Amino acid sequence: MSESAFLNVLNGCQPHRRPIWFMRQAGRYLPEYRAVREKAGSFLDLCYNPKLAAEVTLQPLRRFDLDAAILFSDILVVPHAMGLELRFVEGEGPVLETVGDEAAVRALKDVNESEKVKRVCETVARVREGLPDGIPLIGFCGAPWTVASYMIEGGSSDRNAARLAAIEAPEWFTVLIDRLVENSLVYLSAQIAAGVQAIQIFDSWAGELAPEERSRWVRAPLVELTARLKALHPGIPVILFAKGIGMAHGGLLRESKAAAAGIEAEFDMADALKVVPETAAVQGNLDPLALLADERICRQRAASLARAVPKNRHIFNLGHGLKPETNPARLAAVIDAVRQADGG
Repeated sequence: MSESAFLNVLNGCQPHRRPIWFMRQAGRYLPEYRAVREKAGSFLDLCYNPKLAAEVTLQPLRRFDLDAAILFSDILVVPHAMGLELRFVEGEGPVLETVGDEAAVRALKDVNESEKVKRVCETVARVREGLPDGIPLIGFCGAPWTVASYMIEGGSSDRNAARLAAIEAPEWFTVLIDRLVENSLVYLSAQIAAGVQAIQIFDSWAGELAPEERSRWVRAPLVELTARLKALHPGIPVILFAKGIGMAHGGLLRESKAAAAGIEAEFDMADALKVVPETAAVQGNLDPLALLADERICRQRAASLARAVPKNRHIFNLGHGLKPETNPARLAAVIDAVRQADGG
């Protein structure tokens, strides 16, 4: 494999340029994605069709000057593989079967023999075969707290029931988090065996918990999962995207020894650089809404961010995922602005 700017930054080496990729870079904003999605029949059918999932993973690399691909899948693969029913409703999002007591949690299966996991890993293998030289593949999972919140709420919601469970911490909730750590480790290890070269763990709702609950249900599981993953796969860098935790990104990276912190758009990158260990990188954090603004503003924001962070410690990305209404031309403009800010 040729030199990878993305992997160099994660491994503490000088990159030949600032690496760029975007959360949700394979998705509804691309007309070619929408055509494949229609062919697949449903979002889940697309996730579990290795040929089509590989195709949409690769589509952004054909359009844009990117430095990494991210596997097309979903964070709810793990609870689905553990036996919960899952479907996606157009315009509403996921509808997941719920758990709410010890019997339901203990009835969950382990993912190690899941056909769903095998299909995702087949997608990984197909993507690796089709990637341009020097472009690594990122695998991912949802963090235990975020996935647990979906398992308790059943879909997109205010997450009050999940947050109450986190406060009361009944035995079944503790068991649920422990089982998610175990099964996420198995799932990520399977992705690595299939060929992913870096891992991102998404804790999309990390910032919604008060400090005591955040320490127990965000920090501790992420530290454990990262440590165990690094012990099994020492050459695979880990990015932790614990959205909304602000200054706590520093402590999380020091404890977990993850390679990078994904930084939300709401947290100033200058503050992130102050708290994150000097040996770690930062990823982000352009506001996804900026890509819906006038192109001049979009370019200014992207260039300003690039100038604010040394390229040897920065993976340019968004503070969250691309919005479906994003014009692909805006993505190209952002990439061009970053390259120009870096001198070409």
